[in-house]
Amino acid sequence: MPEQQFTKYETARIIGARALQIAMDAPILLKMSQEELKELKYDSLKIAEKEFLEGVLPITIHRPTPKKRADKLRGIKEEKVSDEELAEKEKEVEKEISEEADKLGFVNAGDADESVEEEGSEEQ
Repeated sequence: MPEQQFTKYETARIIGARALQIAMDAPILLKMSQEELKELKYDSLKIAEKEFLEGVLPITIHRPTPKKRADKLRGIKEEKVSDEELAEKEKEVEKEISEEADKLGFVNAGDADESVEEEGSEEQ
């Protein structure tokens, strides 16, 4: 068995690629007698599998791993916002939305006044 553990997909890809090479008259990497080749019926897939199991294929798999960014993680962890600050930000956003709605004509003048009064009564 090869030194490195491969998934079944990687194994299939490696053996398939090597079988294609053998079918295109690439040299066989194992010393095999004519009897062994006749036993395998000169099947390139079986020859490639035997080469794979012997571990003589010079094919490697590169598995990229995600890079850890400690700088970004620290920035996120260090940023702490209090509930009061969050409430203030929400009010600012709501105010901006209502002002934009007034400018664009999505809200009637009477409706805007009612929404401001409702916000004032909720705070008390």
